[in-house]
Amino acid sequence: MQDSSSSLDMLRETFKIVVVGHVDHGKSTLIGRLLYDTDSLPTGKFEELKAICDRRGMALEWSFVLDAFQAERDQAVTIDTTQIWFKTPKRDVVIIDAPGHREFLKNMVSGAASADAALLVVDAEEGVREQTRRHGYLLHLLGVKQVAVVINKMDLVDHSEARYGEIVRDVTAYLHSIGVEPSFIVPISAREGDNIAKKSTSSPWYKGPTLLEALDRFHSVTVPSEQALRLPVQDVYHFDQRRIIAGRVEAGVIRPGDEILFSPSNKTARVKSLDVWDAPPLLEAHAGQSIGLTLEEQLFVERGEVISHVEDPPVLSTVFRARLFWLGHKPLEVGKRYTLKLATKTATVTVVGLETLIDTDTLAHRPGTKLERNMIGEVVLRAREVLAFDEHVELDKMGRFVLLEDYDVVGGGLISMEGYPDQRQSLTVKSTNVYSVEHTITRENRVVRNGHKGGVLWFTGLSGAGKSTLAMEVEKHLFQKGLQVYVLDGDNVRAGLNANLGFSPEERTENIRRVGEVAALFADAGFICITAFISPYQADRDRARSAASRIDSEAFHEIHVSADLNTCERRDPKGLYKKARAGEILDFTGVSAPYEAPASAELVVDTDAKDLASCVEQVVDYIDRTFRVD
Repeated sequence: MQDSSSSLDMLRETFKIVVVGHVDHGKSTLIGRLLYDTDSLPTGKFEELKAICDRRGMALEWSFVLDAFQAERDQAVTIDTTQIWFKTPKRDVVIIDAPGHREFLKNMVSGAASADAALLVVDAEEGVREQTRRHGYLLHLLGVKQVAVVINKMDLVDHSEARYGEIVRDVTAYLHSIGVEPSFIVPISAREGDNIAKKSTSSPWYKGPTLLEALDRFHSVTVPSEQALRLPVQDVYHFDQRRIIAGRVEAGVIRPGDEILFSPSNKTARVKSLDVWDAPPLLEAHAGQSIGLTLEEQLFVERGEVISHVEDPPVLSTVFRARLFWLGHKPLEVGKRYTLKLATKTATVTVVGLETLIDTDTLAHRPGTKLERNMIGEVVLRAREVLAFDEHVELDKMGRFVLLEDYDVVGGGLISMEGYPDQRQSLTVKSTNVYSVEHTITRENRVVRNGHKGGVLWFTGLSGAGKSTLAMEVEKHLFQKGLQVYVLDGDNVRAGLNANLGFSPEERTENIRRVGEVAALFADAGFICITAFISPYQADRDRARSAASRIDSEAFHEIHVSADLNTCERRDPKGLYKKARAGEILDFTGVSAPYEAPASAELVVDTDAKDLASCVEQVVDYIDRTFRVD
């Protein structure tokens, strides 16, 4: 009988709930009462609690159940997240008690980041307060989609239906404004136990579920089998001559025999077995289960890789957008570096853009150069290495992250790839049995014949900055001086070589990949190849640099043809900005798609400040210094 019970327990779902709300609105009291009403208190805990309160000459204080430190009781404020388990008829529940005090918001972010649902506690007397709104926004920010509002201390307002209605209107209006639909709004008295485990006779007008019933009505965290498999690698163990890859299935289903892909390494293998501790091997594992798996063939796999099925992999990218809640004492600024924790992966990221600041009280958006403590911003982050993840709107658990500075949590947020390409296609090599053929004419031979080295001058800048005009004028001057030179222009290339590509982020990446390879071939042939492409993504330009570097480590020269957006839009030589503003062109750089200006270009040509002749002179002088040989 005991073995049967243990087997059933293994099949029970584990459900994480974070409890948030304004300080002193009764979160800890609520949790203490929940544990008492579900017979989840450890043996003797109730008696200990009663003795403490009797000694202090005070009424029974349920919040003391969770206050693990004497300092917390003395200060009457929860200062850290506390996790405690209890069972409902349907599932095992892990309650994360997140602090409401503003100084401890980082712990609330840490707790909510792993939650499947949330309870937002509101004081019936005080109503919706600053931290109520802030915590509601944070739940939305961290991707917690299931939220139940608990209106506590109804005994202090005589269980007034009218007061309940007022708070329902206020909290619903706010949550709707940030895109959150409350699943339930339950009136309770945590101290008295009203509407927690049993219906209260004091509020006969309330026809909804008790809090415990509401907890069991939250949607299951188990992701349907048709969703994409995601299993971040937590560790690799050598056990009993086996290499066991351990991790928690965050989404989808995995079975023995499945062909799986490890990202970002792009290694593939077939699953041999799925193992759990002290139990027979599994026939399949679902979201929420922690497992170990073995492979039919041995692979070197590291912590932080993400396992998926081959046909439905995660995004690979070095850059992404994020909606970020900032908790650091020092402000976030462009150029600063932080440690990112994403699932089981740890990486260094740099802030390359701070696009918008958001006021959590008014939801107003405004520009800014710094993200101060307790503010929310929309930022762009770039990693030193390729990361595997999903957008939070697709698979929220693989699209949440936290930032650390000096080992301290300073921010938490959600990932978006809006305007940026999935780099997987450009990083995947499909060609096999390819062998390079060496030319009998060397690069040195070509340098001697031409009197200059071959190389790539990569003109990048917004549409209307003057790239093509400048490139053609520079080509004419160099040709007249006897240099081997050719221009690859964006429109010309798209009319032929890349006629099959559109303007989505992924197609932009492929467009630049092809041009980078062709430009490298020109450089190898001894030409000075000038390219005139917007090429909005730094990762794509870096890839073009790598292609040219196969020819010569100094062959690639990034030239930023600089002009601000207002100037480019005023020029609008092809009428593209006008069409983009009218919605006739989607994903247009500078309007509806991002442009990442070079951080360290070899040359910056300011077409705002200089006329065409001066810009041509600047580029030609640079070429004479860099490419000419005596």
